[in-house]
Amino acid sequence: MNKEPNRIYAAIVGLIVLAYGILLSLAGGWLIFKGGTLYYLAAGLGTVLSGVLVARRRRLGLLVYLGVVLLTLVWAIRETGIDLWLTLPRVAAPLVAGLFAWSPWWFARRARSSGDHGPSHKAAAIAGGVVAILGIGGFAVTNHTAKADATVSQGAAMPGDAAQWLHYGNDLGASRFSPADQITAANVDGLEVAWVMRMGALRHLKQGNLPALETTPLKVGSTLYACTPESTVIAVDAATGKERWRHDPRPDMTGIGTITCRGVAYHAAPAAAECRQRIIAPVVDGKLVAIDAQSGASCRSFGTNGTIDLREGLGEVLPGYYSLTSPPTIVNGVIVVGGAIKDNASVDEPSGVIRGYDAVTGALRWAWDPAAAPDAPPAAAGQIHTRGAPNAWGVASGDAALGLVYVGMGNATPDFFGGLKDDNKARYASSVTALDVATGRPRWSFQTVHRDVWDYDVAAQASLVDLDTPKGKVPALIQATKSGQLFVLDRRTGEPLTPVDMRTTPRGAVPGEILAPAQPFATTLPSLVPPDLSEASMWGLTPFDQVWCRARFLETRYEGMFTPPSVQGTLFYPSSVGGVNWGGVAIDPERQLMFVNVNRIAQIWTLVPHSQKDQAIAQGSKKKQPLQEQGYYQEQAGTPYGVALEMFLSPLGIPCTPPPWGVLEAFDLKHKTRLWSRPLGGTRDQSPLGIDVALGTPNFGGSLATRGGLTFIGAAAENRVRAFDSQTGALKWQADVPAGPQATPMTYVENERQYVVFAAGGSAMLGTAQGDYLIAFALPQKR
Repeated sequence: MNKEPNRIYAAIVGLIVLAYGILLSLAGGWLIFKGGTLYYLAAGLGTVLSGVLVARRRRLGLLVYLGVVLLTLVWAIRETGIDLWLTLPRVAAPLVAGLFAWSPWWFARRARSSGDHGPSHKAAAIAGGVVAILGIGGFAVTNHTAKADATVSQGAAMPGDAAQWLHYGNDLGASRFSPADQITAANVDGLEVAWVMRMGALRHLKQGNLPALETTPLKVGSTLYACTPESTVIAVDAATGKERWRHDPRPDMTGIGTITCRGVAYHAAPAAAECRQRIIAPVVDGKLVAIDAQSGASCRSFGTNGTIDLREGLGEVLPGYYSLTSPPTIVNGVIVVGGAIKDNASVDEPSGVIRGYDAVTGALRWAWDPAAAPDAPPAAAGQIHTRGAPNAWGVASGDAALGLVYVGMGNATPDFFGGLKDDNKARYASSVTALDVATGRPRWSFQTVHRDVWDYDVAAQASLVDLDTPKGKVPALIQATKSGQLFVLDRRTGEPLTPVDMRTTPRGAVPGEILAPAQPFATTLPSLVPPDLSEASMWGLTPFDQVWCRARFLETRYEGMFTPPSVQGTLFYPSSVGGVNWGGVAIDPERQLMFVNVNRIAQIWTLVPHSQKDQAIAQGSKKKQPLQEQGYYQEQAGTPYGVALEMFLSPLGIPCTPPPWGVLEAFDLKHKTRLWSRPLGGTRDQSPLGIDVALGTPNFGGSLATRGGLTFIGAAAENRVRAFDSQTGALKWQADVPAGPQATPMTYVENERQYVVFAAGGSAMLGTAQGDYLIAFALPQKR
């Protein structure tokens, strides 16, 4: 019988392989021009030769392609080591192309009795074996991931009541730990939906608003208190999910980018004439409102008819330039509140002043201007606070016994050029600062980034913990940062409890810029940041987006973390998304464990002279990417440069950085070691074909730890919530939800039944499915 393949079929296959080889050669040549690896050109030329030989029905073409495959394997292992998710994309396309090239011989009619085991069969056997090994390995890793996938002080208000959740982080010290233990690793897989509450459609949206449901409800008595992105506060029956009342402040959201409400605050005032139990809630357009916790009516004796307008004392406030997205923190009867300032619009923006108000009357107790000189007197009534001063948009924590509130500070505007910021505006930027709650004066401040030009503001709420040391228990504070550092400080003094290294960082090349010569690096707890990027660490599903990512990497300026912005374009890794964003950490004080979810994606920021603004805007209009709140181009008026942002994604919309792109990690605080690390999130809800691989995803929101030995979390860019074994990291439960759960969960016990509540409403910035759901899970009731 004929042992040669069909002439026409071989010619078609050969031409297809030839075309693939030509394209790969061109891409490889372009990458060499950029200064990149020789591999893609060499593989492309080998594929071209193989295609020509296959088209001519020459078996030598199979041996040539086998050489390409072997070259690919050697090159991939040399670049990545034995790392499946890094190696697989490098070798998958060449192997598939090789199997296709061998198909003319594979399907040719042969006499089985001929005993012919020529190159086609041997090569096919080798390639098939490699594919099988990689496939089995990939399944094993994915399957393993799916299966696997410090005592808090009294000063931090130890959460001792499993029935309540009285603060945003459950306690003033933000442990996000509950003593509820009905749900355990042994029974969590029996969780079912107990109730679903629809919070209501958004009614006040305006063009440019980006809604995000990020609320963590409080539980006081038998009622939950939550808020919608547009600041409507809703009281919900804790056992049934039925609405008891709602309060709509009808904010003006003109010009505001992200609209959200991460939560509300509760205050008991038994001696007050009205509202003896009250909810103090942020309003996205820059107000605070006090609401009767029982009826939902305004507390008319608070502020002005129940409202404080935080825009007072700020001077001119253009629409969207000042907003309030996080709940205030109430310590010893004082409401401490900051505010969110529009990013990168101008040097002349409203002040980020931090203020303290009486929790009963709403009277101003003090105002701390973070850009005032250290010896400046307290602000006088009616004084306009320093324009462009650093702000605090996240949630503060507090220690009532010490009389301190711990504020995570942002930057003086704008973020990416610091040449016009004097020492006063730089002093408290990107720091955690302890304020005396009685006076508003700083007791201490620890700067996590010096002269920040990377938008590494301190977004995460500090968590308070008592650490065992050779000198006994020490009251500590753990601050997680966008740069992926975990700083451990004495919360009385701000002194580091674990060594902090000052390391020299890359210098700038922009005229007029002022940079710090070195930056602090935490050294005791393991870093949340992977090693520095390189061309070899670039990722992509196909050879072509691998080449694109490599070339784009080589075009940018990147000398490791803290490479400053440039007109060339600077790669930021971690990006300004984090590292750790506003979700913060959770602490199990009984097991002395800490849990933190981390982003591992990159951005490219390019400084643009204002004369090139129109060109940058036109270019940016073609790049619609997630995680961009205020567009591709941001003005930075008053500085020499605007700034253009792009997420570092391939043309397929996939991160160029290696997976996992989001992780959940656990640390043993006693031994200061990483206990486990798991990819957080799968690709199902972001993949056009619904393919679900546990590669981790970008994430917003935090985790919840319980005495039952579980860590609950949503956060990932998918419609799914999970529970992990706190000790081992084993995935014990997951459930689908109808929208993105980009919020921190909470838990409580009501009528002897433990509930775990997630807000699932999506994030416009993250690009997840939108909704308006509060969903409570519980074990089945005993009949």
